[in-house]
Amino acid sequence: MTYMTEVTEIVLAKEWLVDALPYEIFWADETGGIIYGNKILCERLQYSQQELTKLTIFDINTTVTLQSWKTHWENVKKNKIENFKAIHRNKSGKFYEVEVFAQFFSNGRKEMICGIMNDISSSSFYKNLIDNVETIAKVGGWKLNLQDGSILVTKEALCIFNKENNEDFHPSKIVHFFKDEELFRNSIVKTIKNAIPIDHVFETKETPSRYIRTIVKPVLKGDKIFKIVGVYQDITEQNKKEIRLKFFKDIIDNAQDLIFIYNRDGKLLEFSNSVSDTLEYSKKELQGFTIFDLDPGVTKDWWETHFAQIKLKGSIQLEWLVKKKGGTKFPADIVANYIDYEGQDINCAVVRDITNRKERDLKLFQAMDEIKALKDRLEIENEYLQEEINVNFNKDNIISISESYAKVLKQVEQVAPTSTTVLITGESGTGKELLAHAIHNNSSRKDRALIKINSATLPKELIESELFGHKKGAFTGAVADKVGKFSMADGGTIFLDEIGEMPIELQSKLLRVIQEGEFDELGGTKTIKVDVRIVAATNRKLEDMVAEGTFREDLFYRLNVFPIHSIPLRERKEDIPPLAQYFLEKYATRAGKPFKRLSKQTIEQLMDYDFPGNNRELENLIERAVIIENGTTLFPGSWIPTKSKNSKSAKLLTFEEVQKEHIVDVLKRTKGKVSGINGAAGILDMNAKTLFAKMKKLGIEKETVFKS
Repeated sequence: MTYMTEVTEIVLAKEWLVDALPYEIFWADETGGIIYGNKILCERLQYSQQELTKLTIFDINTTVTLQSWKTHWENVKKNKIENFKAIHRNKSGKFYEVEVFAQFFSNGRKEMICGIMNDISSSSFYKNLIDNVETIAKVGGWKLNLQDGSILVTKEALCIFNKENNEDFHPSKIVHFFKDEELFRNSIVKTIKNAIPIDHVFETKETPSRYIRTIVKPVLKGDKIFKIVGVYQDITEQNKKEIRLKFFKDIIDNAQDLIFIYNRDGKLLEFSNSVSDTLEYSKKELQGFTIFDLDPGVTKDWWETHFAQIKLKGSIQLEWLVKKKGGTKFPADIVANYIDYEGQDINCAVVRDITNRKERDLKLFQAMDEIKALKDRLEIENEYLQEEINVNFNKDNIISISESYAKVLKQVEQVAPTSTTVLITGESGTGKELLAHAIHNNSSRKDRALIKINSATLPKELIESELFGHKKGAFTGAVADKVGKFSMADGGTIFLDEIGEMPIELQSKLLRVIQEGEFDELGGTKTIKVDVRIVAATNRKLEDMVAEGTFREDLFYRLNVFPIHSIPLRERKEDIPPLAQYFLEKYATRAGKPFKRLSKQTIEQLMDYDFPGNNRELENLIERAVIIENGTTLFPGSWIPTKSKNSKSAKLLTFEEVQKEHIVDVLKRTKGKVSGINGAAGILDMNAKTLFAKMKKLGIEKETVFKS
């Protein structure tokens, strides 16, 4: 059964339920493709169900980039839930504001995000507020039209301020109701002029005074503010309640015992001052902590069982080793109490230090820790012979101690502040994309987007649309307007990876963007102007392609204004130890293994290998080693190459011979597997179709690979 077939069955099974809900609902996959949308969403966006499933999230929310979607996906996957506001565009090109409740879920191995949306555009929200204000406790709404000065006020708002006329609610008049007139006036001015919303509590001039929460938001048409809307809420009683809560908080803060208050999810809601003092965390650090942050030994399964027990029994007592920030632990007696607070399950844990009672056990524990620390120290000294490897991390996450690579980084430093076009050359896996990021991050454009496009991974017929965008109906399947990568990168940087794979017929259009800063969308009638910095990269020799007629000479010279050559790993072998250590820590953390260092023998054997696949091959080797091996120190094993493939005395080969030899070597390692996980295409950082074409050109047949 295919992926889409499984997803279709899920949709059909649950369609009756999601269509019955009064919200817009859609499902999207990791690429941003829309898998399903309910009836209300289709009506709101004006697309049919068939049209909708051909769109991506980027078609609906034009502010989303590939990078922001990737970040959003990871956040929702990690936190399981995320709530935010967004602007969506329907088929007619009109925008409306929604509140989105995003939740991560999976069906088998199929991971998706479910978005549940509520229309909160000003017209529908405030009409509902005015029509149903009686149902909202002590909340009054108002709307000021900046075009004609008219103001609309709900009855509840008039009641809160004991006013009778709408005109008394104009900000220029209502300001005199508050003690801090200047703050209120300045806040309103910022909303009207700069579209800065307000959410603040103001004290009134009355005796006794009241506290009014004030929320004001601008309503825009395009980039112009034409209305401001707001609500007032009398929170005086809530303030009194907060004062009482503060009284009880003061009592807790002065307790000698450690007091923790958790919710059912394990989030630390409140804590006594003694918690910060004893555990050596600052109060700021403790904010947002969970039980799992404070004690990594607590699992979610254990916590759920523990919470169920205290809810059933009311309270339970247990002994525990409590960990401080520095890693030291002390024995404690814990009484966990269940509290039902306003319908929320609360765990109030009172922790008492019983060090004196457990002094013998604690001393034994500390002695074991000291022995382990001494053992680890001795092992490190024996492994490295008391020699340290100094790893330099710059702010762009480039790891290098090589003097030759320092010259490359110097070139990055020189060209980054300019808007000069840069061409990064070098073999696959040498970190060309990292250099592109470094150029962008150290430029004046760093606050804008860095947009990446790989010419080798896109079908020839889609590259132009991806680069320059298209209008609806420009070609078969263009059911909506699409913003191109150059438009997304306006004011920022575009990274054109594998530029040598760019079709010859598109190179003239790319040349126009570089020279004139303008282009035409597919199906469009208007020339679009952009300010984009070009950083290109290739592992091919463009000069040879120019001679062969497969790459435009004028484009080559436009790209080659400031060339930077990314040095292969075999020419900067001093970078192998720090890179290997970095990859070891990275994949050990992911795999949940305790690896901390590489043995001296491992480093020596890695240094003796030429790494034709460069940094990427080294990373793959270490990742495989972490899976295969165990322990805290990574020793040589079957995963490591025993000798270099490239001999210094070997004859010099042509570029195509080197390519052919390297591809054959990789195919042997993958046992002839080209695509998929651990396939040759992945190791070579190439599209599988591109690799098949290259093999055909070089006369490589999978069936004959193992005969050579």
